[in-house]
This record gives sequence, C-alpha cells and structure tokens, in this order.
Amino acid sequence: MRVITGSLRGKRLVTLEGLDVRPTSDKVKEAVFSIIQFDLPAAQVLDLFAGSGQLGIEAISRGAKSCVFVDRSRDAVDIVRKNVYSCRISTQARIVNSDSIDYLRRAAKNKAEFDIVFADPPYERGLLERVLPLISEVIKPLGTVVCEHESELELPETVGRLCLYRKYSYGKKIALTVYKAGSEEDEK
Repeated sequence: MRVITGSLRGKRLVTLEGLDVRPTSDKVKEAVFSIIQFDLPAAQVLDLFAGSGQLGIEAISRGAKSCVFVDRSRDAVDIVRKNVYSCRISTQARIVNSDSIDYLRRAAKNKAEFDIVFADPPYERGLLERVLPLISEVIKPLGTVVCEHESELELPETVGRLCLYRKYSYGKKIALTVYKAGSEEDEK
C-alpha cells in the first residue's frame, strides 16, 4: 500500500494483517480523491475507522491542513502512528484510540467541525447507519462525507444536514456514497 500522489507520493504505508482488514484499493482510493480534490486544500479531515490511516494520510499529502484518525483497535492505532511518523506529518495528525460513535459524541459536545469525513467501517455491522447522524453534527456547512461500504447497502437520501450527492459502484462488492452538508442558509 502506498500514497498515490501529492507531497508524499510513493511513500509506502504498513497495514494490519488478518481477515478483518480490508484496505481501500488504489482504484477506489483514486476515485475518492478525484471526487473531493477541490475540497482538499486546507481542509480539516476526520478519518473514522482509520485502520492504517491511508485515507487521512493521502488527504494530507494532497493538501489537507490536518487529520484526526480514529480507530478503536489498539493495533490499528499503532499502525497509524507508525505511518504518520514515517511520513513525517505528526504535526498535522491527531490519533485517537476510541470507538467512533463515542468519539463523534464527544466531538459534537466540544463543537468540533470537519470539512471532510471518511467513514469506512467494517462491512455488514450497521455502523454507517449509526454514525451518519453523528457525523451530521460535526461536519461544516458544505462539507463532504465519503462512505465506503458493501454494494448491497442502501443508505438514506438525507441524514440530518447531509444530503446524498452521488453513489458509485466498484465491482460487485464495493460502493461509495458521498454526502454534502447543507449550508446555514439552507437551514433557514
């Protein structure tokens, strides 16, 4: 696994081993960053279910200001730390060992806001349906949420301030659903 482009282009990243690990393929990662390329400069990013941290690291490589990496697995958090350290971006990264739902609740209470949120949870556990309403509380107006999920999953058209922007399929197993947050004027 490697960083595709930007200031860290070609940098190799380590990942966890095992059956529960499902790193985003280069094809899907390239598609994700084509979708959000104009939103990245100076963006504050949240990488939920971070795994190896590859999406957040790619975002920083392409111009994001900072990224918060959240994963409940201690092993995943250790891998993210190794990758962030080897990429020399620790001043732009905050790594949190926490359940994503708990983290989002705390972030909403603290009025945290993000321009871009990546949500790539383990498949078939109902996690996206549970985190999307909470993400709606921490996304900035006009922010973007990118969800990677199993292709059979149908996500709602709207969730809180989030409105479905586009859906994409990659093969028979993987889909991306992209939401945009409404602006403050939309709420009036």
